[in-house]
Amino acid sequence: MYIDTIIENANITTVSATRPHAHTIGILHGRVVGLDDDLTGVDAHTRIDLNGAPVVPGFNDAHLHFSMLGLEMVQLDLTPATTPDLDTLYRRVKEYAARRPEDAWVMAQGYDQNKLGDRHPDLEVLDKIAGGRPVYLLHNSHHMAVVNSEALRRAGHDPAVELTCPNGGALGRRDDGTFNGLLQEQAMTLVTHVLRPVPQEDLIDGLAAASRWCLQNGITSVTEPGVSGTMIGHGPADIRAYQEVRDRGLLTTRLTLMPYIDALHDLGDIGVDGLEEGWGIDLGIRSGLGDDRLRLGPVKIMSDGSLIGRTAAMCCDYHDTPGNAGLLQWDEDEMRRLLITAHRNGWQIAAHAIGDRALDEVLDAYAEAQRLHPRTDVRHRLEHVAVASDEQVSRIITGGHIPVPQGRFLSELGDGFEAALGADRLDLAYRMRSFVDAGVELPGSTDAPVVPGEAILSIHDMVNRRSAGGVHIGPQESLTAHQALRAYTHGSAYAVHEEDTKGTLEPGKLADLVVLSDPIDEVEPSHIKDIQVRATMVGGEFLFDSDGVLAPN
Repeated sequence: MYIDTIIENANITTVSATRPHAHTIGILHGRVVGLDDDLTGVDAHTRIDLNGAPVVPGFNDAHLHFSMLGLEMVQLDLTPATTPDLDTLYRRVKEYAARRPEDAWVMAQGYDQNKLGDRHPDLEVLDKIAGGRPVYLLHNSHHMAVVNSEALRRAGHDPAVELTCPNGGALGRRDDGTFNGLLQEQAMTLVTHVLRPVPQEDLIDGLAAASRWCLQNGITSVTEPGVSGTMIGHGPADIRAYQEVRDRGLLTTRLTLMPYIDALHDLGDIGVDGLEEGWGIDLGIRSGLGDDRLRLGPVKIMSDGSLIGRTAAMCCDYHDTPGNAGLLQWDEDEMRRLLITAHRNGWQIAAHAIGDRALDEVLDAYAEAQRLHPRTDVRHRLEHVAVASDEQVSRIITGGHIPVPQGRFLSELGDGFEAALGADRLDLAYRMRSFVDAGVELPGSTDAPVVPGEAILSIHDMVNRRSAGGVHIGPQESLTAHQALRAYTHGSAYAVHEEDTKGTLEPGKLADLVVLSDPIDEVEPSHIKDIQVRATMVGGEFLFDSDGVLAPN
């Protein structure tokens, strides 16, 4: 009997409870068909000897802005690694603007005021250095941006006239009360409407670039948290671009797409007994449509803002900004109505909830939805869960919800968390072990490109939990290396009801795997970050090989 591929002499961590380790794996038609003794008497068209190299299931990022990652690869990079201070930011923006056509937008991303002396760029300076071009500088949280006067004009506003801020948003002010160019949360829509829709070919190029990057980093599956919305996404035809890039053979990453809440609408009478309001995407489409390459997942809603931007809705004032407890992006009654309606119409829900006040609002809505319209195994998600009390952790566990915290935030943004929360509340940030010890299938994610998206680096932070400044953030919430690996494989699959097809290496599952330089659960925890991705397989085919490790026998 011949199958397609046998990989042998490998150190395989399957992440399966029934057979956690193996040395040989057989693959047929893109799926695992056997391990070790299962393959006795079986031959293959291709045999690959890995000389003892470690193998794990393909990494699965449960919250990665795939399209943003690709598109931002062609924008000006203002992340702290390239832009350590405000003077450097202004110099780099000026140089970049000078290279752009006279009428072109100056698009940049990644600045962090916490790393710039707690100062945002200023509209008046951007006016002077941009050569008359419109400027849009996206904060690394993606929850705020700074614009200049020409950007306001292009968006239909007179810079000399006071802007009207929409509900759920805020405008930045100088000490004298004048507008400084900072648009927070819903205020970003004052300008973003003219930046959308992103041209389909640009979006396709970005998706292809993101897919190539994922291969190089061992990421075989991603959940894209938001398409086709006003606050998130690139236009009303976003999913068309994903289908097109797949049809062109440029999409090698398995994707689950979350439509944003305002892409859903009233469908009228859909002929379902007891359902007074049909509500969703046209044709009644809801979570789960698609296949193992491209499918529709939960509906996304953002309840509040950003912790490092001090816009997340908190139960008490921020430690370093007295009088500011953040804000909700929706009226509480309207948000509850949306969540209950989505639940009633069969959607899995993924609610962005960073602050503890926002978390309570979402948990209350989830509980009411389930009380009014009981469903089994719903797995409503809570994206980020940045600040959670013991009581809230208990509510998440008993409700059967999926918390989706980001390990990478701890090192990249942790010092900002300490400033925002203070020492007394820092241990409530991005809790993980509390969930895992209670039996919750925790997923792994980064929220890239808010922070770098490499899975290995995020796993490192889930284990070590140290900020860039060396602060140990909630050490009692540290995971073991194996727990973090399970989160990044099985946990992320479970978070979108895909654990039957991916997340472990066992017969019947998709043959998505990664060859590493060192075993994740055997190296010193402080050196997990040094592990390299050597090769990546998707659907039984090696699509990335960094150093010729895959030469067949």
